[in-house]
Amino acid sequence: MNREAVVAEALGLLDEVGLDAVSTRRLARRLKVEQPSLYWYFRTKKDLLAAMAAAAMEPHAATPLPTPKDDWREWFADNTRGFRRTLLMRRDGARLHAGTTPTADFERIRHKVNFLVASGVPERDAQMAMLAAGRFTVGSVLEEQADTGPGGAALPDDVPALDHESAFEAGLALILSGLIHRTGMRE
Repeated sequence: MNREAVVAEALGLLDEVGLDAVSTRRLARRLKVEQPSLYWYFRTKKDLLAAMAAAAMEPHAATPLPTPKDDWREWFADNTRGFRRTLLMRRDGARLHAGTTPTADFERIRHKVNFLVASGVPERDAQMAMLAAGRFTVGSVLEEQADTGPGGAALPDDVPALDHESAFEAGLALILSGLIHRTGMRE
Protein backbone atom coordinates (compact mmCIF):
# COMPACT_ATOMS: atom_id res chain seq x y z
CA MET A 1 0.00 0.00 0.00
CA ASN A 2 1.20 3.51 -0.81
CA ARG A 3 -0.23 7.02 -0.86
CA GLU A 4 -1.36 6.80 -4.50
CA ALA A 5 -3.13 3.49 -3.90
CA VAL A 6 -4.97 4.95 -0.90
CA VAL A 7 -6.10 7.96 -2.97
CA ALA A 8 -7.18 5.76 -5.87
CA GLU A 9 -9.19 3.55 -3.55
CA ALA A 10 -10.70 6.62 -1.86
CA LEU A 11 -11.80 7.96 -5.26
CA GLY A 12 -13.38 4.61 -6.04
CA LEU A 13 -15.23 4.79 -2.74
CA LEU A 14 -16.35 8.34 -3.57
CA ASP A 15 -17.80 7.20 -6.88
CA GLU A 16 -19.66 4.36 -5.17
CA VAL A 17 -21.09 6.06 -2.09
CA GLY A 18 -20.76 9.83 -2.55
CA LEU A 19 -18.81 12.40 -0.60
CA ASP A 20 -21.01 12.37 2.50
CA ALA A 21 -20.42 8.65 3.02
CA VAL A 22 -16.64 8.68 2.50
CA SER A 23 -14.96 8.00 5.84
CA THR A 24 -11.54 6.81 6.90
CA ARG A 25 -13.20 3.86 8.66
CA ARG A 26 -14.97 2.82 5.45
CA LEU A 27 -11.81 3.36 3.40
CA ALA A 28 -9.75 1.25 5.80
CA ARG A 29 -12.27 -1.61 5.53
CA ARG A 30 -12.11 -1.32 1.75
CA LEU A 31 -8.31 -1.48 1.85
CA LYS A 32 -8.41 -4.33 4.40
CA VAL A 33 -6.25 -2.39 6.87
CA GLU A 34 -6.74 -0.92 10.31
CA GLN A 35 -7.97 2.67 10.27
CA PRO A 36 -4.91 4.11 12.11
CA SER A 37 -2.64 2.86 9.31
CA LEU A 38 -4.21 5.47 7.02
CA TYR A 39 -2.75 8.19 9.23
CA TRP A 40 0.69 7.14 8.00
CA TYR A 41 -0.29 8.66 4.65
CA PHE A 42 -2.80 11.33 5.71
CA ARG A 43 -2.82 12.99 9.12
CA THR A 44 -6.45 14.10 8.79
CA LYS A 45 -9.49 13.41 6.66
CA LYS A 46 -9.08 16.93 5.29
CA ASP A 47 -5.60 15.97 4.02
CA LEU A 48 -7.07 12.88 2.37
CA LEU A 49 -9.85 14.92 0.72
CA ALA A 50 -7.30 17.45 -0.59
CA ALA A 51 -5.24 14.63 -2.13
CA MET A 52 -8.40 13.14 -3.63
CA ALA A 53 -9.34 16.52 -5.12
CA ALA A 54 -5.88 16.93 -6.64
CA ALA A 55 -5.98 13.42 -8.11
CA ALA A 56 -9.49 13.96 -9.46
CA MET A 57 -8.25 17.06 -11.31
CA GLU A 58 -5.38 15.21 -13.02
CA PRO A 59 -7.23 14.84 -16.36
CA HIS A 60 -7.60 18.63 -16.57
CA ALA A 61 -4.06 19.22 -15.32
CA ALA A 62 -2.75 16.94 -18.06
CA THR A 63 -4.24 18.98 -20.91
CA PRO A 64 -1.75 20.94 -22.99
CA LEU A 65 -1.05 24.50 -21.94
CA PRO A 66 -1.91 27.29 -24.38
CA THR A 67 0.69 28.36 -26.91
CA PRO A 68 1.20 31.82 -28.45
CA LYS A 69 -0.48 30.69 -31.68
CA ASP A 70 -3.74 29.77 -29.88
CA ASP A 71 -6.72 32.11 -30.10
CA TRP A 72 -7.26 33.20 -26.48
CA ARG A 73 -11.06 33.24 -26.80
CA GLU A 74 -11.24 29.67 -28.10
CA TRP A 75 -8.65 28.52 -25.57
CA PHE A 76 -10.51 30.20 -22.66
CA ALA A 77 -13.80 28.51 -23.61
CA ASP A 78 -12.15 25.11 -24.21
CA ASN A 79 -10.20 25.32 -20.93
CA THR A 80 -13.38 26.08 -18.99
CA ARG A 81 -15.27 23.26 -20.73
CA GLY A 82 -12.41 20.87 -19.92
CA PHE A 83 -12.58 21.88 -16.27
CA ARG A 84 -16.32 21.14 -16.27
CA ARG A 85 -15.81 17.73 -17.91
CA THR A 86 -13.19 16.83 -15.31
CA LEU A 87 -15.44 17.80 -12.40
CA LEU A 88 -18.24 15.71 -13.89
CA MET A 89 -16.01 12.62 -14.11
CA ARG A 90 -16.42 11.96 -10.38
CA ARG A 91 -19.51 11.62 -8.28
CA ASP A 92 -19.67 14.82 -6.20
CA GLY A 93 -16.63 16.06 -8.12
CA ALA A 94 -17.55 19.71 -7.70
CA ARG A 95 -18.14 19.33 -3.97
CA LEU A 96 -14.81 17.55 -3.61
CA HIS A 97 -13.05 20.34 -5.49
CA ALA A 98 -14.85 23.30 -3.88
CA GLY A 99 -12.70 25.13 -1.37
CA THR A 100 -9.45 23.42 -2.34
CA THR A 101 -6.32 25.37 -3.17
CA PRO A 102 -4.57 24.09 -6.31
CA THR A 103 -1.09 24.36 -4.80
CA ALA A 104 0.46 21.92 -7.28
CA ASP A 105 -1.18 23.76 -10.17
CA PHE A 106 0.07 27.32 -9.53
CA GLU A 107 2.63 27.23 -12.34
CA ARG A 108 0.01 26.06 -14.84
CA ILE A 109 -2.40 28.76 -13.69
CA ARG A 110 0.35 31.38 -13.95
CA HIS A 111 1.13 30.18 -17.48
CA LYS A 112 -2.56 30.47 -18.44
CA VAL A 113 -2.87 33.99 -17.03
CA ASN A 114 0.38 35.02 -18.76
CA PHE A 115 -0.98 33.62 -22.02
CA LEU A 116 -4.12 35.77 -21.69
CA VAL A 117 -2.00 38.83 -20.88
CA ALA A 118 0.27 38.19 -23.88
CA SER A 119 -2.90 37.95 -25.98
CA GLY A 120 -3.92 41.47 -24.96
CA VAL A 121 -6.07 40.87 -21.89
CA PRO A 122 -5.15 43.22 -19.03
CA GLU A 123 -3.51 41.25 -16.20
CA ARG A 124 -6.16 41.97 -13.57
CA ASP A 125 -8.94 41.06 -16.02
CA ALA A 126 -7.11 37.84 -16.95
CA GLN A 127 -6.82 36.88 -13.28
CA MET A 128 -10.45 37.72 -12.52
CA ALA A 129 -11.70 35.97 -15.66
CA MET A 130 -9.90 32.76 -14.69
CA LEU A 131 -11.29 33.02 -11.15
CA ALA A 132 -14.83 33.84 -12.32
CA ALA A 133 -14.85 31.04 -14.91
CA GLY A 134 -13.57 28.56 -12.33
CA ARG A 135 -16.13 29.51 -9.73
CA PHE A 136 -18.92 29.62 -12.28
CA THR A 137 -17.95 26.14 -13.44
CA VAL A 138 -17.80 24.69 -9.92
CA GLY A 139 -21.18 26.24 -9.11
CA SER A 140 -22.73 24.95 -12.33
CA VAL A 141 -21.46 21.44 -11.71
CA LEU A 142 -22.57 21.57 -8.06
CA GLU A 143 -26.09 22.31 -9.27
CA GLU A 144 -25.90 19.67 -11.99
CA GLN A 145 -24.65 16.97 -9.64
CA ALA A 146 -27.29 17.91 -7.06
CA ASP A 147 -30.11 17.75 -9.63
CA THR A 148 -32.45 14.99 -8.56
CA GLY A 149 -33.80 14.58 -12.08
CA PRO A 150 -37.39 13.78 -13.03
CA GLY A 151 -38.36 12.80 -9.50
CA GLY A 152 -37.34 16.21 -8.13
CA ALA A 153 -39.49 19.24 -7.56
CA ALA A 154 -42.13 19.74 -10.24
CA LEU A 155 -41.75 22.83 -12.38
CA PRO A 156 -44.72 24.90 -13.55
CA ASP A 157 -45.89 23.99 -17.05
CA ASP A 158 -44.57 27.24 -18.54
CA VAL A 159 -41.01 26.68 -17.20
CA PRO A 160 -38.84 24.50 -19.43
CA ALA A 161 -36.78 21.71 -17.91
CA LEU A 162 -33.19 22.73 -17.23
CA ASP A 163 -30.59 21.58 -19.70
CA HIS A 164 -27.38 21.86 -17.67
CA GLU A 165 -25.03 21.88 -20.63
CA SER A 166 -26.97 24.62 -22.45
CA ALA A 167 -27.14 26.70 -19.26
CA PHE A 168 -23.40 26.26 -18.75
CA GLU A 169 -22.63 27.27 -22.33
CA ALA A 170 -24.84 30.36 -22.03
CA GLY A 171 -23.09 31.44 -18.84
CA LEU A 172 -19.66 30.78 -20.33
CA ALA A 173 -20.60 32.88 -23.37
CA LEU A 174 -21.61 35.74 -21.08
CA ILE A 175 -18.31 35.59 -19.19
CA LEU A 176 -16.34 35.47 -22.43
CA SER A 177 -18.37 38.31 -23.99
CA GLY A 178 -17.79 40.43 -20.91
CA LEU A 179 -14.07 39.76 -21.07
CA ILE A 180 -13.96 40.61 -24.77
CA HIS A 181 -15.87 43.83 -24.05
CA ARG A 182 -13.46 44.74 -21.23
CA THR A 183 -10.47 44.28 -23.49
CA GLY A 184 -12.02 46.43 -26.21
CA MET A 185 -11.54 43.61 -28.72
CA ARG A 186 -14.07 42.48 -31.25
CA GLU A 187 -15.70 39.05 -31.07
